[in-house]
Amino acid sequence: MRLILTHEQSDFDALAALLGAHLLDVGALPVLPRRMNRNVRSFVTLYGTELPFIEARDLPAGAVELVTLVDTQSLVTLKGMGAETKIRVIDHHKPRKGLPADWEIRAEEVGAATTLLVEALGASGNGALTHVHATLLLLGIYEDTGSLSYASTTPRDVRAAAFLLEQGADLRIATNFLNPPLSSEQRAVYDRLAANTQTHPIHGHRVVIACGDVGEMNEEISSLAHRLRDLLDPDALFVLVKTSDGIRMAARSTADGIDVSAIAAYFGGGGHERAAAALIKTPSSSQVEGQSPGPALSLASIHDELLAILPRYIRPAVTVAQIMSRRPRLLAPETPVQEAARLMQKYGYEGFPVVADGKVIGLLTRRAVDRALAHKLNLTAASLMEAGEVTVRPDDSLQHLQARMTDSGWGQVPIVEPESGKVIGIVTRTDLLKTLAPPRTPAPRRHLADRLEKALPPEHLALIRAVAEQAARQKMALYIVGGFVRDLLLERPSLDFDMVVEGDAIALARALAKRYGGKVTSHSRFGTAKWLLDVDKLASWNVPTFQLANVPTFIDFISARQEFYAQPTALPTVERGSIKLDLHRRDFTINTLALRLDGHHYGELLDAWGGLSDLKNGLVRVLHSLSFVDDPTRMLRAVRFEQRFDFRIEARTLQLMDEAHNLLEKLSGDRIRHELNLILAEERAAQMLARLAELNFLTAIHPSLPWDDDIRRALASSLDQTPPAGWGCLPDLLAVSQRLALGYLLWLSRLNPSEVEALSSRLRFPATLKRNLIAASELMKDLPGLQKAKPSAVFERLEKTPLLAIYAVYLGTSGAARETLNNFMTNWRRLSPRTTGHDLIARGIPPGRIYQDALSRLRAAWLDGEIKTESEEKALLEELLKNV
Repeated sequence: MRLILTHEQSDFDALAALLGAHLLDVGALPVLPRRMNRNVRSFVTLYGTELPFIEARDLPAGAVELVTLVDTQSLVTLKGMGAETKIRVIDHHKPRKGLPADWEIRAEEVGAATTLLVEALGASGNGALTHVHATLLLLGIYEDTGSLSYASTTPRDVRAAAFLLEQGADLRIATNFLNPPLSSEQRAVYDRLAANTQTHPIHGHRVVIACGDVGEMNEEISSLAHRLRDLLDPDALFVLVKTSDGIRMAARSTADGIDVSAIAAYFGGGGHERAAAALIKTPSSSQVEGQSPGPALSLASIHDELLAILPRYIRPAVTVAQIMSRRPRLLAPETPVQEAARLMQKYGYEGFPVVADGKVIGLLTRRAVDRALAHKLNLTAASLMEAGEVTVRPDDSLQHLQARMTDSGWGQVPIVEPESGKVIGIVTRTDLLKTLAPPRTPAPRRHLADRLEKALPPEHLALIRAVAEQAARQKMALYIVGGFVRDLLLERPSLDFDMVVEGDAIALARALAKRYGGKVTSHSRFGTAKWLLDVDKLASWNVPTFQLANVPTFIDFISARQEFYAQPTALPTVERGSIKLDLHRRDFTINTLALRLDGHHYGELLDAWGGLSDLKNGLVRVLHSLSFVDDPTRMLRAVRFEQRFDFRIEARTLQLMDEAHNLLEKLSGDRIRHELNLILAEERAAQMLARLAELNFLTAIHPSLPWDDDIRRALASSLDQTPPAGWGCLPDLLAVSQRLALGYLLWLSRLNPSEVEALSSRLRFPATLKRNLIAASELMKDLPGLQKAKPSAVFERLEKTPLLAIYAVYLGTSGAARETLNNFMTNWRRLSPRTTGHDLIARGIPPGRIYQDALSRLRAAWLDGEIKTESEEKALLEELLKNV
């Protein structure tokens, strides 16, 4: 005999899981628990004839070979069970410690145990569910996920619910049973509990405890807990009622820092992070952590015990101080609207607090400023601001901050020092939303010290530790930022990194040079410094396997800063700022990750703008809506990162790029060429340029920039090829590497010379690159005629053509044309007549044009096969010299 069991005081998830397990194994008997919640009992009473459940007292006699426990890990012994009975668990809670080793455990963290069984039903394809079965299964998922609204809800729960709706589950029935009216007994208890509540502030959370004696009432109290939670809106609620069975606890949480299941487990119960329960029957010396509810079973003792342990189980709430930005910009009441507008554009802020005599008197928003300017009103901040003294303190909770924002409508709230009332910071609506709605996927690692030390050679690590130690000594926060951290997380580490200092980077660099030698160059305007290392002195460090070749020649230090743009496409103006503001000035979220190094923070990952989540999900996301207006080159970088990492540009970012792509034509040629150089240096350059063409960015840069499948294939297949044997070494161009020049030649050689001239002027190509591009363009135009030309004619045409241009055209063509170019490079260009200028001088021939004409004619005769021996060359020479 096979049985399916669940826990006592069953909710809909337990009952639905019983049904689901039976539908997967119709020979197994689903046994109803003795106690069920009132709404669950009501459903069974109404629809019992259509459900397969049986009472424990109706079980047939016989041995039990298998027990399947659903939504529980506690086994109740029934008649027929013995040592040979196998136990299988299907649950959505983590496995409890101490479970027998021979139990078969399937515990997966989804919102409801029913979800696991519905997934199996969908995969089995055992036919359609009945209307009642689908509705009960939906009730199980909805109750344990708060109708798919709890933070513990997973995509699997949503998909399972959708499957059940397709199977005919009735939402109206589900709604009625999930929100049943209170019975008269429950109503009386509810009124008694509501009148007898106590609120306790614990670690910044508001915790409510309600106690009452309900005498002989045996109905469930979970509905009462739900109603009280909705009425009182606490961060956590604990309902303690004394019944004939003992003291029942129902616990509810609305805050991420309060896991009520752990608190219920202390008293022998369990549940979920947001909803849990316990039945406390007798004192026990085996409670979790060695505690016991007390010597006497009384509400007062349980209440006191609960209150005593709560601080150990409740994580401190996030406070305003943890998310605020310090040193906010403030406006005086008399500030003209034009000045306010300039500051908003300069710093990108949506609002400024207005302060008079050190006190906040209002908030000036960008919307009010824009409207005043649109109507050409010459008003002051005091006239336009939203008046009010809306502030919070650093130790206030986020719930209090949210309430202040909601009540006032302010999107930027000043933070004031409690004693002096001085404004010390500001917190924005965005700051709050990012904290209240963190990334759905948890960070895979928040501490990267081990990964950092595995990725870097010992010489670099020794330097980093030395710098970190000095920064800690000077009480400066030190970070490695941007691409280095991104690539470290992508497991493709580099040795190229900059260090950002919250403080004076120049002072830090000078202190390091004083201690370890070397020199410092600095730019006080930008707060940057370069520490030029004394490599010989560093070699004396006690570092295993120290190798001078691995030591960098310098380290760059940057003071954390913020940027603003006076006008679109202009270069930024820089001011000192915090690490958070420094990261916000960067281009994409995946480049805003920072690794802190000083003191005990060594290896801590700072992710202020969601870069870790976007890195995990393969997204390139811009930081703010004006980013591409400020710097249109970021659009080219977005494509470069997307294709390099095989990521995807996030939808809103793509929309902003489309809206701003016309700004590319306003960029200087130097800035665009720099970005194109970086693209052509990439392994996936062809894919990057193809994506730029797809987005219409190439024509936005210049109408002549070409793209087609032939160019894509040439770049993808030929950019890293080595010339054929016999070609020899091709020259580098001044100021342009051979590979980069070849990239441009493969891309642009099909343009006509006038287009090359225009494009070279737009992108300010170096003269040598321009000359090669024009040569390749002209050769492409002449190539068809060279295929049938005599070797001498080919030589005459190509003799003065740059070799790199010939190679690019060779790579971009095929067939007879390619063979002609190969013959020139491997044979014809090296062929010379035996006669030299010295021979002509020896014969007394006066210098002049005859020298070039004669030698060229002899070479042509050799190339075209007119002569094949030295004697034939001499004869031809005599013929040429007859008339001299």
